Amino acid sequence: MDRRSFIKKAGVAGTGVAASTVLAAPAIAQENPKINWRLTSSFPKSLDTIYGGATDIAERVAAATDGNFQIQVFAAGEIVPGLQAVDAVAAGTVEAAHTTSYYFWGKEPTFAFGTAIPFGLNARMSNAWFNQGNGNTLMNEFFATQGLYGLPAGNTGVQMGGWFRKEINTVDDLKGLKMRIAGLAGKVLEKVGVVPQQLAGGDIYPALEKGTIDAAEFVGPYDDAKLGFHKVAKYYYYPGFWEAGPVVHGFFNLDKFNNLPKHYQAILQDACAFANTNMMAKYDAKNPQALKQLVSEGTVLRPFSQEIMEACYQAALEIYTELSAQSPFFKKIYEDQLAFKKDAYLWAQLGEYTFDTFMMIQQRAGKL
Repeated sequence: MDRRSFIKKAGVAGTGVAASTVLAAPAIAQENPKINWRLTSSFPKSLDTIYGGATDIAERVAAATDGNFQIQVFAAGEIVPGLQAVDAVAAGTVEAAHTTSYYFWGKEPTFAFGTAIPFGLNARMSNAWFNQGNGNTLMNEFFATQGLYGLPAGNTGVQMGGWFRKEINTVDDLKGLKMRIAGLAGKVLEKVGVVPQQLAGGDIYPALEKGTIDAAEFVGPYDDAKLGFHKVAKYYYYPGFWEAGPVVHGFFNLDKFNNLPKHYQAILQDACAFANTNMMAKYDAKNPQALKQLVSEGTVLRPFSQEIMEACYQAALEIYTELSAQSPFFKKIYEDQLAFKKDAYLWAQLGEYTFDTFMMIQQRAGKL
């Protein structure tokens, strides 16, 4: 081949490659636009478990978009107080929040279903209801009326019943007790004499230490130990029947979420799904050791009596009837979740309950 002819042809080909590269760059930029969001958490940074769900979301989103979609995470109080997270998202002050929906049940009781209601679903059932039942669809129909889009982004598993300065044996022992308790559970316990107080996680210890409150529930052994509740209250009760499988949500401003490219929406959904699974795994791994440490330092474990459990269960049913009459959203979602729960416990009591009970007997007998 003639040398000058070869160079000329190569030059033309090279120009084509260069041109295609120039044309490709803007196309890629359009597909993966630079987006920067702020996310406010309702939790303190010291809790790598529950606060860590927000950082999981941010890290996964950044990794999947080559750093083009950045979510900056802020702890409770850095932008807004923990109990104002959803308001900040709806108002557009921030684009996202990582919080528990039931903090906002006072705005509308339906918010409670986003996290947990007393004597509701355990963690596995919650995941099933949200992801394979009607949970996500029904809750986002409601969240849309608040200017929000929500995705499950964490679960703690069944929680403990809280820290008390004195033993609680009967319903009478609950009367007049000032207790930090979140969500709809406060309304249930109010029926049996408790004076509920709603405080964000970081505000609980000083209130308990100063005697502003007499008792407090938060999550479970690992988080509670980190926050030092055992230093100011001796008795640790179980179970937290108001939070059998509480979901922590990623909330997003509805307009901002809808305006994301579709693949960014999918990436955000996948990141929340990872945060949801990872948080539960963290608690299952960390709680046993934390519980043993608490007991070694003088914490006294106590189960709620059957009398208290039965009284609270009845109070919960009465409240659900009242709220169903007041809120069409509450009624619709309660009935759907109740039907799901009936079937879920029908199945769980066969293989799961029987197997777990047998293994727990072996553990108590020292045979594991």
